[in-house]
Amino acid sequence: MNRRSLGSRLAALAAVTAALAGCASDDGDDAAPPASAAPSTASSRPPGSGGTPARTPDGTLLVTDFGADTVTFVDPAARDGAAGLGSVRVGTAPYGIALGADGTAWVATAEGVAAVDTRTRERTALIPYRTDTGPVTTGEYRGGGMGIALSPDGGRVYVGVNVPGGNGTLEVVDTRRREVTRVVPVGRRPFDVDVSHDGRQVYATNHDSFDVTVVGTGDWTTRRIEVAPYGTEGGLGSWLKPHYTAVRPSDGALLLPFEGERLAVVDPGTGRVRIEDMTANTHQHGVTAGADGTLYVVGTGPIDPSRDDGPSLTVRTPDGDERIIPLGGPHETVALSADGRTAYVTGGFTRAGSWDGLSVVDLGSGGVTRLPVGERPLAVAVLGEGAPRRA
Repeated sequence: MNRRSLGSRLAALAAVTAALAGCASDDGDDAAPPASAAPSTASSRPPGSGGTPARTPDGTLLVTDFGADTVTFVDPAARDGAAGLGSVRVGTAPYGIALGADGTAWVATAEGVAAVDTRTRERTALIPYRTDTGPVTTGEYRGGGMGIALSPDGGRVYVGVNVPGGNGTLEVVDTRRREVTRVVPVGRRPFDVDVSHDGRQVYATNHDSFDVTVVGTGDWTTRRIEVAPYGTEGGLGSWLKPHYTAVRPSDGALLLPFEGERLAVVDPGTGRVRIEDMTANTHQHGVTAGADGTLYVVGTGPIDPSRDDGPSLTVRTPDGDERIIPLGGPHETVALSADGRTAYVTGGFTRAGSWDGLSVVDLGSGGVTRLPVGERPLAVAVLGEGAPRRA
């Protein structure tokens, strides 16, 4: 593996920092003024459906179209380019998805949290944020919801809200009342939100502040854990920041991959960060953990093509053995089929170079099939009983 020092990494990055500013935002206030708008209950059906659509079969994928205002339902078995089962308008630039046991998908958009009935393929609510995020826009740095997760009992949705030019917030949505009930300050650009297995803590992974905010759901206190295995030199222009987090099933540790070189293993109780070696040698974003503790990590491609490897999916066993499956082109997030035999990797990618599709990876053979899907598909969830509940 290409083990690079921090100094050589920063030297290699200097030539690209001006053009690729690495997902930035600045310091700002944590205040979250309430909004006066009431929750929307507008519905939307797939275009051309006419009446009520047929029930959505188990195993269907739901992806967020970050380049549009929709989520798209996908038949992963399709191999002829007709993978789409229709789209539902949810709100501008949808980002993360959290899937409830009742079939409701909660989608973080630039405008608010959308609720989608995945069985009938209708939007049933759009819940506005209480955080002031400025004008509704699109693109990598847009304000609004990013990471999103459900409490284990399904009673709350937690969404990380990006505030351009300032620190973000964690907004808490009551899923029955369908309204925001609490706003908690977190770090900059909360790419991902995760929940502990017992529901007592929520973790916001904050890209631009090199940290994870641990939020106690009993008293809503917060703690900051810096997760910066390469240090914080380079600030907002650095590529070497946390993106997504997986909660390890065995002990609740937080797992954050960096550059196909380092895996940060975080104890959320003590704040201790331990580093393990990785082998993919590529910039990494999305991550998910299987029920057996196997880690699946999306490699988006090289920062420096002269020394880094291309896009890939890392399959890392609990004992640290890794298998690297090459992927064609940048990808962003990953979800597993209910039987754990297939990985679905989205091609949306938060930066330039995204493509409108996803890769279906046979984890046994390593074979990859590309499906054309949506518009810059970013997050993916697998529908049906026993399926993973979030991207």
